[in-house]
Formats: sequence, C-alpha cells, structure tokens
Amino acid sequence: SVSGGLGDTQFSFRLRQSGGQRSTHYEDNGEYNREAPLTLQRESAHYFGYVFFRQVKDSSMKRGYFQKSLVLVSRLPYVNLFQSLLQLIAPEYFDKLEPCLEAVCNEIDQWPLPVPGQTLNLPVMGVVIQVRIPSRVDKPGSSPVKQCNQENLLPAPMVLPSIHELDLFRCFQPVLIHIQMLWELMLLGEPIVVMAPSPTVSSEMVLALTSCLAPLRYCCDYRPYFTIHDSEFKEYTTRTQAPPNIVVGVTNPFFIKTLQHWPHILRIGELKMSGDLPKQVKVKKLAKLKTLDTKPGIYTSYKTFLHKDKTLIKRLLKGIQRKRPSEVQSALLRRHLLELTQSFIIPLEHYIASLMPLQRAITPWKNPPQIRPFRQEDFMKTLEHAGPQLTCVLKGDWLGLYRRFFKSPNFDGWYRQRHKEMTQKLEALHLEAICEANIVAWMKDKSEVEIVDLVLKLREKLVRARCQHFPVKEETLQRVGLYIETIIGSLPEDLQAVLHHH
Repeated sequence: SVSGGLGDTQFSFRLRQSGGQRSTHYEDNGEYNREAPLTLQRESAHYFGYVFFRQVKDSSMKRGYFQKSLVLVSRLPYVNLFQSLLQLIAPEYFDKLEPCLEAVCNEIDQWPLPVPGQTLNLPVMGVVIQVRIPSRVDKPGSSPVKQCNQENLLPAPMVLPSIHELDLFRCFQPVLIHIQMLWELMLLGEPIVVMAPSPTVSSEMVLALTSCLAPLRYCCDYRPYFTIHDSEFKEYTTRTQAPPNIVVGVTNPFFIKTLQHWPHILRIGELKMSGDLPKQVKVKKLAKLKTLDTKPGIYTSYKTFLHKDKTLIKRLLKGIQRKRPSEVQSALLRRHLLELTQSFIIPLEHYIASLMPLQRAITPWKNPPQIRPFRQEDFMKTLEHAGPQLTCVLKGDWLGLYRRFFKSPNFDGWYRQRHKEMTQKLEALHLEAICEANIVAWMKDKSEVEIVDLVLKLREKLVRARCQHFPVKEETLQRVGLYIETIIGSLPEDLQAVLHHH
C-alpha cells in the first residue's frame, strides 16, 4: 500500500508454515539446535521474513511511485545478519533486477553452515560479512568474542558485532520506566498487542520484547508485524474465545477496534526525544481505548508482582545526560534483564536438578531409574532458603509470580526442554555404566533368549543415542558397538545370521 513514509524501510515478520512435512531438509537440525542458544534455534513450524522496502516518487510508473520489497525468508532468527545483507543486496537489485539476485544466490549457496561458536566469513557482492554464531556454552551476558583473522581478508570485512541482538535501549525508549511490567508480561506469556507508527518500530519492539527473557526461551507465538491480510487474522480477532498467548505488532489503526478485548495493549507514538528521558508512555485503563486517535500508553489493568527497579532508571537517565553511547545503555539494560531472569530461573534449575536419580542408582543391566516428578508445592517450599531474594534486590510477591508462571507456556516449554536434557543425560550415564561392566561374566548363566533380548536392547539404545545426539563420548558408543559384536559372536550360527540380518 502507499504508506506515508518515502524512502527505504526495513522490518521483519514471522509466519506459520502451512501444512506439508514439518521435517526440514537440513539434516544437521538436531546438531545445530543442540549447540545453539535456545533463543537462536532453528524453528520447525515457522519462517522469519526480513524485508527491505523502497518507495520513491517515479513519474515513469503508472501510479507515480516506485514501490518494491525484497524479502529474505529463513528459519533462523538472525535479524542483524539478514537485515545487513538486505542493505547490501536490495539497492543493487532495484537497479539491476533479476541477474543481480541470481549472482547473489550463487554466492550464498557457497556459504558454510552456521556452526555455533564459529566465526564465519560470508562473501557477497564484493564484501565479506564477518559474524560469530553464538553457542550455548557462551557465558550469558558476556560481550561477543572479538572477531579474529581479519588481516588476511581483503577487502577488510564488514564485522557485525552481533548476529541477532537489537539496540534494546533504542527499542525500549518510550517504555523504560515500565520495563519491569513488560518483563513480567513476557515471562507469563500474556497476550500483548503492540500498536506502532511503522512496521519498523512494530517489528523491533516485538523482537525486543521476546528477547528480554534470555537465556530463558520465550515459548509463545509472536508476530513482529501483522496485517489484516495474514491468514490468522480471523483467529486472533475473534471475540468468542480468549486471545491466544502471543505478542502481535500492528500499524493499522483498524486493530484498535478489532483487538480492544485483548488484556494488554501498548500504543507507541512517533518517537520524539523530549529533553532528557524520551517521553515515557503512561499506564492507562483498558476502558480508555475507544477512539482511533488513542494516545500512546500501556492499556492494561495488570498489577506487577515485583516492585520497580528505581536504580536502573537512574543509571539510564544518567547515561542520557552524559550522552553515553546507545550500545552501552543497551548493555546495561540487557544485563539488568539477564540478572532478573537468572534470579527467577536459578531456584527452578536447582530444584529440577534435585529430581535427577543418584549416579550410583544407575546399574548396567536394569533400565535407568526415572526422573522424579516436578511438584510445585515442594518447589515453593525450597524458596524460603534458596529463593530469588538471594540474588535479586527487587522486593515483591515472588511466590505469586511463580504460581502464575506455572500456568504459562513458558514454564511448560522450559520444563520439557530440561526433562528431555536430563533423560538424555541418564541414558548417556547408563551407556557408560554398560561399558564399565563385565559382559562375559553376565552372559555365563543367561539363556539365549535373554542374550538376544540384550543385543536388541543395546542396539536400540545405540541408535537412539546417535539419532538424538546424546551427550556421550564417541568412544563409549564404539565400545558398546563392539560389545554387541562380541555377544553376537558367542551365539550359535543360526542366531548370528538372524541378528546380523536384523
């Protein structure tokens, strides 16, 4: 549509994959996802779209305007990398059209796969983009590793300090004093509408919100830029059921009417720096959201569980007065949010770790013991002596916040992920126990049926360990493989043939 702004605009969106096979043609999905931070995993059911849109007056066009978008679609949430890539490609493409894209695609086809922890050099259109792919073992909150091996690259590479991190301070400018409330709403997976003056502001605000729980993964749906043409439009605007757990960014004022039954609406105006602190939006009652010229504000009746952090606001204010660079302010903000999330999640991590069976309970010839169930009341009892108050200065109703969190998709996602990791750890410990065992002694008094049964079980374990990339040494797997061969070798030939055939 002819939108107000002339010139170039960049924004992002996210969409559901419709139908078809959910498996991807990337065989390395498991491996990449195992080593990447949870927040940067490749998604199996959604695509990200990264857009570069140009609108300029052009009398040779029928409508009097040149209007074109170049869109890059990926399963990876590397917003900085892909938007930087579009800044290089799009202007050339608008000039030279298809042949330019063909050349670019050929170059991108040669790029190495993203391997967490590695620094990659990505050549495109005479430029080399250099990025480091973050890894799960990076220390949270540490600044990205300084880029290396630049001297042998000509021309000098374009170094991206981060593949995905936004300028949080710039994104959150109008809502800095409400950061505590927004963090809680995100933690609880509450339905939020962001109404913004442009697709750029809309998508950046939604991505900034979803990133503020790191290293915890935001497990709900989110749409950085959503329009009335999206296929979920009916589903999201219906009044017959409660709004879904989703953060949705919109620009069309029409949504004020259709989404006014949503519990939390953040309306952002045009960003103007007024004096020191950028103009802060106010918290208002939802009932006030009536007209299309609604003032900027957070329309909600939500009461935060924790009190505001006044020291953070003071430090950021001081930063503005001292003209501190935006990336330093962003780092302050990011560290504050990280410490807040860690204070909340560490007690949960301690409690879930206590549900793991003792290592000495794992014996080679029995199935590994079960992980004990997560009991919310037992967890709540641990908080008195090991709660967030040990690591966080914020006062408030932490218990109430945990109780609400247990009902959210974010708790469910966190618990499933941890349970899966612990189950794999148990399986890996069990394989190691089998390696240490004396298999020949065990076989002495066993029947052929029991021995065949063992072979089949060990084989199945081996396949599972390899397919699901268990945290287990390669040599352990090889030894189990040798065991299986040894056991088969001790059986009568007809049985050997059957097992080899299997």
